[in-house]
Amino acid sequence: MPQYVWQHENWTAFSYDAEVVLPVLSRFRKKQGYFLRQIHELGFTDELNTYAKILEEEAVQTSAIEGIVLDREGVRSSIANHLGIEQAGLRDATRETHGLVTVLLEAVHNYSQPLDKLCLFRWHSLLFPSGMSDFRTIEAGTWRKTKMQVVSGAFGRQKVHFEAPLPENVEEEMQGFFAWWKNTQDTMDGIIRTAFAHLYFVTVHPFEDGNGRLARVLSDIALAQDEDMAKRFYSVSAQIMRERNAYYDILEKTQKGDGDCTEWLVWFIGCLERSITSACLIIENILAKAEFWKKHRDTDLNERQRKVINRLLDAGKDGFEGGLTTQKYCGMTKCSRATAFRDIEDLLAKNILSPLSKGGRSTAYTVVG
Repeated sequence: MPQYVWQHENWTAFSYDAEVVLPVLSRFRKKQGYFLRQIHELGFTDELNTYAKILEEEAVQTSAIEGIVLDREGVRSSIANHLGIEQAGLRDATRETHGLVTVLLEAVHNYSQPLDKLCLFRWHSLLFPSGMSDFRTIEAGTWRKTKMQVVSGAFGRQKVHFEAPLPENVEEEMQGFFAWWKNTQDTMDGIIRTAFAHLYFVTVHPFEDGNGRLARVLSDIALAQDEDMAKRFYSVSAQIMRERNAYYDILEKTQKGDGDCTEWLVWFIGCLERSITSACLIIENILAKAEFWKKHRDTDLNERQRKVINRLLDAGKDGFEGGLTTQKYCGMTKCSRATAFRDIEDLLAKNILSPLSKGGRSTAYTVVG
């Protein structure tokens, strides 16, 4: 008896209960349409800043899902370099970070181009420019040549959650994927196709590493094709990271199922809907930040002050946990405590900061709305 979905005959003829899925899809379509109208109403600068912020979240969170912690400043630096945004004072990105940002931008920007193994090999090589993953050597830019299992638990008590098709079958499976990708673009609802593309790719698991990241890249391409837009304004990866446990649970259940993908579709489409809700909060914050600087465009501030204020504004309504302190100011700007104290006093005098609490050295501050 087949243990995994790919062991069933015609396993890629994904089925689902339309009566269950279509109401969920309809609700998402309404939210998607309203959201995209909001995007189109943004001015050039606000749209660019929104795009950059969503791209930052996508890069950071698609890595975090795999247990990789990226330096946000390096991510911002790479994005700024790609998009021509001011990047003074930002740390340079690592080769791995720059490679990931390149993949995210290139894949979606060229969403209308055919997909083949040369594209995937290029993107995989960009994800692993040194041929290393977790201090081990991997073969980048080629199909895996070894068996693949998803396992958890301590050595000797490991649980196998999933086993992918044998390596000798990967080429054939991926040729099937490329044909499916091409044939479904005009024959399948774009959101359902996005969910199936993600499931299809991550089930074949064609690479030695990086399959999750590339599956999410393919989700972004499919969404770009559905929306006919070369930019992403909501992050699938960021929402999957927020719901990581549920994601792995429903993925395992579907990969061990008989091909019925109803539950997978309901969860995935719901995840997309929730990612739009999160993106709306990001846009709200970006517009508030733009309004703040419009209000203070003539206020005399030094570069340290501007950097700290931007960090506070980027943190959103709640700001930093515990508010801004002199110590945090020193850490962000690499200045002395005396300089930090003078800068903060100046910001208080200009009604840009207000105290959250009193207590001498422990006084915390927030941005005046």
